[in-house]
Amino acid sequence: MSESLASHLRTAVVVGNPKPASRTLTAATHVARELTGADPDLVVDLATLGPAVIDWGSTEVAELVGQVGGADLVVVASPTYKGTYTGLLKVFLDRFAGGTGLRGLAVPLMLGAGPAHALAPELTLRPVLTELGATVPGRGLFVLDSQYGDAAAYDPWLEATRPLVRSVLQAAA
Repeated sequence: MSESLASHLRTAVVVGNPKPASRTLTAATHVARELTGADPDLVVDLATLGPAVIDWGSTEVAELVGQVGGADLVVVASPTYKGTYTGLLKVFLDRFAGGTGLRGLAVPLMLGAGPAHALAPELTLRPVLTELGATVPGRGLFVLDSQYGDAAAYDPWLEATRPLVRSVLQAAA
């Protein structure tokens, strides 16, 4: 992606892992960087927000919702819990307006202990992101926990999805 295009994009990462500074956060920022060639503009590690996440009167969380909703690209990441994304992420996503809450591209990313949950991003997270108005390019990304730090674990997905993401973002710029 050209430097001029990357400078005009607003990218965000939202992580629903209940542990701050998690492997999920590392994976999500890696994906954002690989898709755009730059660090994300906004990183929302939900675990660091504490009780504000469930406080519907929190102006801090409302501002984050607005910033994420206005991003051109958002990587939404969660560990796989009981075959789906975390309740922490669900509570945050419930704040977005249906159909219009996310205006850009969204990448559903989930980490899991084994391949039995490889379809979780497609079956659980992708539908929510599209319901909120996002466009999801390509398929959702699932990475084994044991491989989150191995760049090669992301390569096949990136090779298939990066051209779609860049094409859409260049057209929108």
